[in-house]
Amino acid sequence: MTKRDYKKEFTIDMLSAVEKPARYTGGEFGSVVKERADVRIALAFPDVYEVGMSYLGFKILYHILNRMEGVAAERTYAPWVDMEKLMRERSVVLTTLETKQALAECDLVGFTLQYELSYTNILNMLDLGGVTVLAKDRAEDEPFVIVGGPCVFNPEPLADFFDLAVIGEGEEALPELVTVYKNWKAAGRVGGRTGFLQAAARVNGIYVPSFYDVTYQEDGTVQAVTPNQKVAQPVIYKRVVRDMATVDYPTDPIVPFMSIVHDRIMLEVFRGCSRGCRFCNAGMVYRPVRERKPEQLRQLARQLVDNTGYDEISLFSLSTADYSCLDPLLDGLLKEDFKDERVSVSLPSLRIDSFCIDVAQKVNSVRKSGLTFAPEAGSQRMRDVINKGVTEENLMDAVSAAFTNGWKKVKLYFMIGLPYETDADVLAIATLAKKVLYKYKEVTGKGGAMITVSVANFVPKPYTAFQWAAQDSLTEIKRKDMLLKEAFSRVRGINYQYHESKVSVLEGVFARGDRRLGAALYKAWQQGERFDGWDECFKFDLWQQVFADCGLDPHFYADRVRGEQELFPWEHVSPGVAKAFLANEYRKAKLAQLTHDCRHGDCTGCNVCQQLGVNVVDYTGQMPAVASSTLSAAAEKVAPAATAAATTAALTAKEVQPQ
Repeated sequence: MTKRDYKKEFTIDMLSAVEKPARYTGGEFGSVVKERADVRIALAFPDVYEVGMSYLGFKILYHILNRMEGVAAERTYAPWVDMEKLMRERSVVLTTLETKQALAECDLVGFTLQYELSYTNILNMLDLGGVTVLAKDRAEDEPFVIVGGPCVFNPEPLADFFDLAVIGEGEEALPELVTVYKNWKAAGRVGGRTGFLQAAARVNGIYVPSFYDVTYQEDGTVQAVTPNQKVAQPVIYKRVVRDMATVDYPTDPIVPFMSIVHDRIMLEVFRGCSRGCRFCNAGMVYRPVRERKPEQLRQLARQLVDNTGYDEISLFSLSTADYSCLDPLLDGLLKEDFKDERVSVSLPSLRIDSFCIDVAQKVNSVRKSGLTFAPEAGSQRMRDVINKGVTEENLMDAVSAAFTNGWKKVKLYFMIGLPYETDADVLAIATLAKKVLYKYKEVTGKGGAMITVSVANFVPKPYTAFQWAAQDSLTEIKRKDMLLKEAFSRVRGINYQYHESKVSVLEGVFARGDRRLGAALYKAWQQGERFDGWDECFKFDLWQQVFADCGLDPHFYADRVRGEQELFPWEHVSPGVAKAFLANEYRKAKLAQLTHDCRHGDCTGCNVCQQLGVNVVDYTGQMPAVASSTLSAAAEKVAPAATAAATTAALTAKEVQPQ
């Protein structure tokens, strides 16, 4: 559909014909409507409303942008397949919820890259919104398409479709970018689209893919990523909020008309994680740890409860149990602030080695629920390989304390397909789960425990120690899954859940892909691929055919061991972690050697604090001041060549020699 050939309103009969019509109506309590604005930005989430409305990052940016003079931030979500069918039949365009602006009528359209299998939805939303899908074909009067979020640390598979990316945290970077746009627009759009992109590229943390040329070796690996504009930096480092207390946190968020995935208050207690799990992309790209003070959190919680009416607060972070002030925070919330209001507090999951029955009892004092732990691997050797830093004894102590105090439901998270894994390691998952089941009988003298074992497939991610590793093939993933199914068969009291293996394979392709995947992405979307992360929509055979038609080998991206000196497609956008540090962690993984948590010891040399000039913030008061303009002694020990200058010079592959 073209810009001038569409309708902008859903009719009553359309809404009555689709599942969950509240996804499309807008008008929720707390939404911000600005009929007039100098800059209108559509915050676009490439999944359904109830998933997107649960994403805290959008809530923060929506709040911050709407506080800006002359700026209107509005929301849009991917219509489910039933609504898309009606929209295309009736030429109804995708609009924002607040003022029903077509995406093509906005100045900026910003997508979050939360999950690789949402990428086809991005193309689909652009097309439904009247925006030209390919960036190179967009007209001068079309909006600029922005991407951000955790997957932006390898944005290359989407490089054909977006105009610019915000690398890292957006609370400061996105308002700066919007201000640049506002000034450019007020000045008469000097230099056209290229003029704005050049101005935007001067903002720290902004990446413009069209300003870089990619060349490839004969073997298909990346040869070089070269700036083609003077304003383009060889490496774009992420933006980072140095002090979380300065973030204008939303205390009057939108309250949806329907149930959403996380239908509760989301209170971010700190950002970052220093545990150093070698499979974890989030643990690297969100470094360093920066805590909020408990007094501020309590104040925010009070305002959020008063403004929304929610009666549950989820204390949100990558590892909430590591919050240094967790115990006094819980006491303040449950015993003082909300003691007579039946407001509950929940934690996403509990670490085995830091499990405290007192904490568990506090968070379950209002509403009793099961406990969730993530051992990640069944054997101690594999837990050491991934640097999990927990033991079987930790788990048994945790569940024993829980069972003694009345819990009978426990959920355990594991992964299969990790590097250096053997069949014995896979079967150890079943052995460990059975030990937890038997522990209940040992503690209580009776049966009745309910143990859920959830097993995901390992997917290698950029900026992790395992970014060099091969993903298991589809055949191997299925074989290991069958090992576990057999091991759990006829075991009463254990519910075994597993992740779809074909979905994991496609995720692996796009997680470490390059720009050439854009052709496959475009073709798959043209052939109707949507909602790849949803089992009922995913078509693996279609993807296989698309890769073949485009002359691309998915095995090249997913289950190939990366070369020791290979230049990765994503190295020109960086979270600040030194490649040499990750290479050293890869070596240590093979030897099952642990690396300590830098919050509780010396700097481990990842170089994020030094590269970005930011400190760890931990309110125990025990943290050393590690941020400086030079590489730490620990980092120099890891790799003397990994200096800031070497990183700026495109992080050459000579730094990397994993064994």
